[in-house]
Amino acid sequence: MRNLLACWRLLRLLGHILKGLAIVALRFPALAPDQQHARVQAWAMELLAHTGISLRIKGTPPVGGPVMLVANHLSWLDIPVMHAARHCRFVSKSDVQAWPLIGTLATAAGTLYIERSSRRDALRMVRSMHDALERGEVLAVFPEGTTGDGRTLLPFHANLLQAAVSAEAFVQPVGLQFIDKASGRPSYAPSYIGDETLVGSIWRTLSAPAIEAVVHYGVPEKADGRDRRAWTQHLHASVDRLRQG
Repeated sequence: MRNLLACWRLLRLLGHILKGLAIVALRFPALAPDQQHARVQAWAMELLAHTGISLRIKGTPPVGGPVMLVANHLSWLDIPVMHAARHCRFVSKSDVQAWPLIGTLATAAGTLYIERSSRRDALRMVRSMHDALERGEVLAVFPEGTTGDGRTLLPFHANLLQAAVSAEAFVQPVGLQFIDKASGRPSYAPSYIGDETLVGSIWRTLSAPAIEAVVHYGVPEKADGRDRRAWTQHLHASVDRLRQG
């Protein structure tokens, strides 16, 4: 029965991705930015429903920017989960832009891409993030730099906070969890770490019992004189509390 359910969810998911590509190609050019953001949020909500995942929001999402959301990173689902809770522009590794289908959708959602191995590109990205915050946008980053196992929180990379420091913008910590709805315990079905393949992670998620994605927003804060390293350590502790609370 689980395999049949997973197959049904997979068909719905593929159809939903194709629907998203059609919206991007046919509808987005005629929409204002706010309308595009609303479409992305609605599409992300539908994607979660197709994969058997419900959404619970704790705390208060930002009404508007400038603000940078700083979250832990667990799964390939983290981005649609955060889009479903509140549209934001993600900062992602440049590889994502070349992914079939997903890259097109990510670009349409406003993703900013960075070549992490290039110091020059990192400086360019800081300027782009600074400009986006100056325009009053809501950005989102995963400062772990990769997906964790959900049990412990990896160290944060402080350089991703430089734009918020220079723009004197708020940063809001966010804790992400996936919960098995039947038991109330953490679900690791959506995890995507180490040598796991994306296909394997997707299939495990689609085969799992009902899952609840929890997005726990903390209190926005500014650097208040702290350098980016000290601020990063404080935010790491905040996200760690939120993801367990």
